Amino acid sequence: MRFLVIGCGSIGKRHVRNLIRLGERHILVHDSSRKRMMLVQKKYGVEARLELDSALEEELDAALVCTPPVTHVPLARRALDAGLNVFVEKPISHTMEGVVDIIKAAKRKGLVLAVGYNFRFHPGMRMVKEMLEGGSIGGVMWGRATVGQYLPDWRPWQDYRKSYTARREMGGGIILDGSHEIDYMRWLIGEVGSVTCFAGRLSSLEVDVEDSADILMRHGGGEMSNVHMDFIRRDYFRECEVVGEDGTVRWSFPSGTVRMYSAKTRKWRTVYRGCDPNEMYVGEMRHFIRCVQGKEIPLVSGEEGMRTLAVALAAKRSAASGRAVRVG
Repeated sequence: MRFLVIGCGSIGKRHVRNLIRLGERHILVHDSSRKRMMLVQKKYGVEARLELDSALEEELDAALVCTPPVTHVPLARRALDAGLNVFVEKPISHTMEGVVDIIKAAKRKGLVLAVGYNFRFHPGMRMVKEMLEGGSIGGVMWGRATVGQYLPDWRPWQDYRKSYTARREMGGGIILDGSHEIDYMRWLIGEVGSVTCFAGRLSSLEVDVEDSADILMRHGGGEMSNVHMDFIRRDYFRECEVVGEDGTVRWSFPSGTVRMYSAKTRKWRTVYRGCDPNEMYVGEMRHFIRCVQGKEIPLVSGEEGMRTLAVALAAKRSAASGRAVRVG
């Protein structure tokens, strides 16, 4: 297969490495920064294209859009118009404008449109999903997810003030960039009907976006969940827990564990321990390849990406208005 990776930042480079690991050798890269693109070409031995139009005219199977959120929809549309299957990094966009159009375009052309919520492919998270579906903790009542990490530590080779995360005009802010937690809580517990959110800039970091947010979500079956996200916490922390009538399950990303409390035994036990964090990205890309081959259906389709974006945008509206907001 032949792939075009659009965007040679950290996530674009990761996908290039993982495509090579999966045995793919026909990889083109494009980036608005010639220097960044040529570094990737030299390091990984891939082909580089200075002009996106000329790259899209080549015989390709799929494009990976790994650029700031404000560019996701127009770049995905160009790739779909060129007849390519498309993988878009999360979030699918920073607004709803044009999102339905690319979803319809992909369906009309019979092409795959997938969105990069990689935590759905983490082995520990997948175990949590299986446990909930299998009734290991009984009926789910509520959940909680927390993520925090200091923005200057995210990409230490880059001035954080120039990152899209720090800039409103690039589709930044912790609610959009931290929407992994919104997505996997939707996946674990169910669709979200309404949200209440408090968010703002609490730190002295030089950003013009919210650096912290607390989102309370009401799910379709009446369950509740809370998501806290920030890029001001100095240590890295990421975990979630789901509470059921018969127990609790807790996933910790830093420790690489899944633990379960049983109301019957009144004990905690570790049911999963450890994995290389890159494995979820490899699994995600392997799944995308199989979707392009027609062997699987996208776990995170364009529609799924749009639903997560709808919750994130509702949270932003709630924070601005001080009121609960219905999703949709």
